[in-house]
Amino acid sequence: VMAIDVANLSRSFWLNITLASLFDVSGWMFLVLSLSKTDLSVFGPLNAYKVVFSLVLAVIFLHELPNAQGLMGVLIIIIGSFLLTPSDQAAQPRKIARLLKDKGVQARFFSIALFSVGTIFLKNAAILGGPLSTLIYWSLIGLPLAMLSNHLLLPHSMLSYLNTSKPHSLTIFIVGVMVFLMQYFTLVLLSKMLIAYALALFQLGMVIQVLIGYKVFNEKDIGKKLVASIVMMAGSVMVLLA
Repeated sequence: VMAIDVANLSRSFWLNITLASLFDVSGWMFLVLSLSKTDLSVFGPLNAYKVVFSLVLAVIFLHELPNAQGLMGVLIIIIGSFLLTPSDQAAQPRKIARLLKDKGVQARFFSIALFSVGTIFLKNAAILGGPLSTLIYWSLIGLPLAMLSNHLLLPHSMLSYLNTSKPHSLTIFIVGVMVFLMQYFTLVLLSKMLIAYALALFQLGMVIQVLIGYKVFNEKDIGKKLVASIVMMAGSVMVLLA
């Protein structure tokens, strides 16, 4: 923080970073809720919809216009998501409706929508203040917001959760470092690329999430979900190469 010239950070930067933190903390809350209620092999591929949400918002607020190939990639992502519907004899519209009624899927879409709005402000902040400044103040502003949300929404006190987490301190630290690096490189990417194209890169991890869901949590219909993730990933690559 001391290496950053705070005096040169504009009011627009502070407004954008504050709004980004607010939307992102809200998005993390719904993301965790979704993870607790839906299969990881469904949760992962649904992340591709972040490209769709962000593309629409970037067109409206940042005037980032994708070309025809980018739009085709978004269409492929939507088509691939249909393969995530349950395998039974019901008609396809009914299966899609059942998927959309799932509480975990609904929470995932809420988180994606919130993250997508937050990404608009995050990109503005990265352009105005640079990736490192954005990451540091995004974290500092987000921390008290996250603690407040935990205090209001979780059934037990923060102290009890900290005591429970002590045996896993090393794991939490490693995850924190990895998230810090991931977010930094994400901000570097956002400052140099269209939002939809940058987020398309994230979809390359969908196949890994599907396989982890199968191996670790014994989730079903893994073949169908793997095909869905590959189709959605192909759409994301089309967006990226556009």
